[in-house]
Amino acid sequence: MFTVTFVCLGNICRSPMAEAVFLRLAEERGVELSFNVNSRATSDCEEGNAVYPPVQKVLREKGYNFSHRAKKLTLSDIKNADYILVMDKMNYADVIRLAGAEYAEKVFMLGSFLTEGKEIDDPWYTREFNIAYSEIYAACVGFLNYLMRERSAAFNYDKRF
Repeated sequence: MFTVTFVCLGNICRSPMAEAVFLRLAEERGVELSFNVNSRATSDCEEGNAVYPPVQKVLREKGYNFSHRAKKLTLSDIKNADYILVMDKMNYADVIRLAGAEYAEKVFMLGSFLTEGKEIDDPWYTREFNIAYSEIYAACVGFLNYLMRERSAAFNYDKRF
């Protein structure tokens, strides 16, 4: 089983969106039993808050029924994760600062799984919630494809695969 943690600044926009998207993609491919998926924040500024209403709206429009409360990333989260997927360079620097170089091999930019390999801009600032969703969706597809290609043996126990 893979533990995947998506990380953004406040854990109310991009990372919970990525958590919901990735969970659905894994379910659609019949490999959801292979994953423990969560999301966290690099800051405690939104801790305990629900997903930001415009993000909730986009997820509802796309057919997601997802509920979440923001949580700050801890060193324990980092140690227990197999993959930590951050949304931008600032998130990356914050995670490395908390984790130290020892855990750097677990930390990836989610946007690196897009063909153009970009950062996922924060829709809190850009107000582009549908663009963030589209980029997150495509990057999550890319990440799941990567895992199923590069780590295929890890899915062998899942009889539905």
